[in-house]
Amino acid sequence: MQELKRLIISCGGTGGHFNPGLSTACSFRDAGGQALLILGGKHFDEQSKTASSNGIEYRRVSCAPLAKNPSGAWRFLSQQTRGIREAKAIFREFKPDAVLSMGAFPSIPASLAAWFTGVPLFLHDGNARIGKSNRVFSRVAAGLALSFPAVNADTLRCPAEVTGLPLRKSLLEDVPASKAEAIARINATRGTAFTPDRPVVLVFGGSLGAAAINENFTIPMDHPAAHSLQVIHLSGPGKFEAIHDKYSACGIDALTLESASDMQNLYTAADLVVCRAGGSTVSELAIFGRYAILIPYPYAAEGHQDDNAKLLAQTGAARIVANSECSPELFRSILAEFLNDPGKFREAGKGALAMAQPEAAANVIRFIDSSLQAIRSRKT
Repeated sequence: MQELKRLIISCGGTGGHFNPGLSTACSFRDAGGQALLILGGKHFDEQSKTASSNGIEYRRVSCAPLAKNPSGAWRFLSQQTRGIREAKAIFREFKPDAVLSMGAFPSIPASLAAWFTGVPLFLHDGNARIGKSNRVFSRVAAGLALSFPAVNADTLRCPAEVTGLPLRKSLLEDVPASKAEAIARINATRGTAFTPDRPVVLVFGGSLGAAAINENFTIPMDHPAAHSLQVIHLSGPGKFEAIHDKYSACGIDALTLESASDMQNLYTAADLVVCRAGGSTVSELAIFGRYAILIPYPYAAEGHQDDNAKLLAQTGAARIVANSECSPELFRSILAEFLNDPGKFREAGKGALAMAQPEAAANVIRFIDSSLQAIRSRKT
């Protein structure tokens, strides 16, 4: 790094914004730089603890989501104005070479503060469709790092480069070497008795679960190989008992959890994944080369999960199922096809590896540094 020594990363909001920001901060720190996170929003307490546990410094700024009613709009304006003042004060103290915004409303104060103070602003987008906020800020940004080739790249007003989506370090480190090793780890930590010679399906619907998946995912018990199936199902909070009872009733070997922190083990064990199509999920599937049945979240902004899903499907490593099409009959049909030849699905999943960006965090840092060098060259 020649120009980039001190980097502020604004990444409050959901885990889809925070985790890539934290991963970038850790990578930058490990490369010898100084990183500071700016956080805000309702997840601040949880995220600040995670930042601290990773040895990353953070500050809090005021923010509020945009609302349509007058009182909500006033709160948005007052909180964002206060947040801009707080961000400016943080800039004066930390003296960043650049600011990286990971998107979402908690990043607005830092992004505006960067614009107002002349600190080079960089953006990151976690989806194949660039979001509204990034499209607006691209008019004043020095560059935008993309997780995937953008389907609406013509809307950008700043230089852009595909860097990938920085994933949690736990997903990239201590990864099992094989399905057998992954299952051994799962058995040791979860008390299961899975075996590597039998097919494994991993099912999840995001951090909060997904009703369309939880309620409709059904095993074809009339299939001769049904009882050979092993299922790992992440139900989401408050939905564990219903999912657990469903598998117990049909006698299927299943590991039911609300959530899991050892996703690298679960992905490596799986022959098939059933899930949503968020940017992080699609990036993870690419890293692990897993075939997926993707059910895009129908209320995602501007249908961006549909765009993510299409990118993965183009590699031959995914099938897209609309949320409205989910039914027990459909899942039984898909699983019957899977049980007929699990190896075919596992082999097809390798196509996703073409999209993998394991060095995404380092790519983002390099992009910012090279952009700063170009800015300096133009000034001299």
